Amino acid sequence: MANPYGSFSGNPKTEWLTEPGTEDRNMRLLAAFWYKDPAGRVWPAPKGSVINGASIPRPLWSTVGSPYTDDYRRASVVHDVACDSPSVPRKDADVMFYFACLAGGCSPLQARILYAGVRLGAWASDNLTDRSMSAGELLFREQIGVPFVDEAFLKGKLSEISADMKTLPDDTSIEQLDRAIARHIKV
Repeated sequence: MANPYGSFSGNPKTEWLTEPGTEDRNMRLLAAFWYKDPAGRVWPAPKGSVINGASIPRPLWSTVGSPYTDDYRRASVVHDVACDSPSVPRKDADVMFYFACLAGGCSPLQARILYAGVRLGAWASDNLTDRSMSAGELLFREQIGVPFVDEAFLKGKLSEISADMKTLPDDTSIEQLDRAIARHIKV
């Protein structure tokens, strides 16, 4: 039986990249990889693409998960590539990520919370100054001389949004998810 949330081309084939002065989180795809969403749209991640796993702020790793763990790993690959594509609106990439999380085996609740997280990330990218965000691989990391975002504020927002996500039924639509998120932030 076909997965109603879409399908992946398989497992991504990658190599770790070692780069001086970084946390060595980046990986390069050694073969093309893709996700086909429920509408039949194929989201490609071409061979040679550089990815860095789910862009989850380090302070949330203990509650949400780390960048390369859990059933959202494959979804993060195509999301990374889509977010780097100037022809793909961020909102479209985030909606794809939600369905790819479900296709990858995430529970509906986990997919809702992860979707809220990427929408919060989009909000932070649009609303926080460059000086308040890390210019490195991870958001919310302190660099010498660069103040970091009020992590407690963002953690609190994600906690509030997650509480709302827990009250929603498994068949909640994207529009309903967006309304729940909009009660906390304007994306």
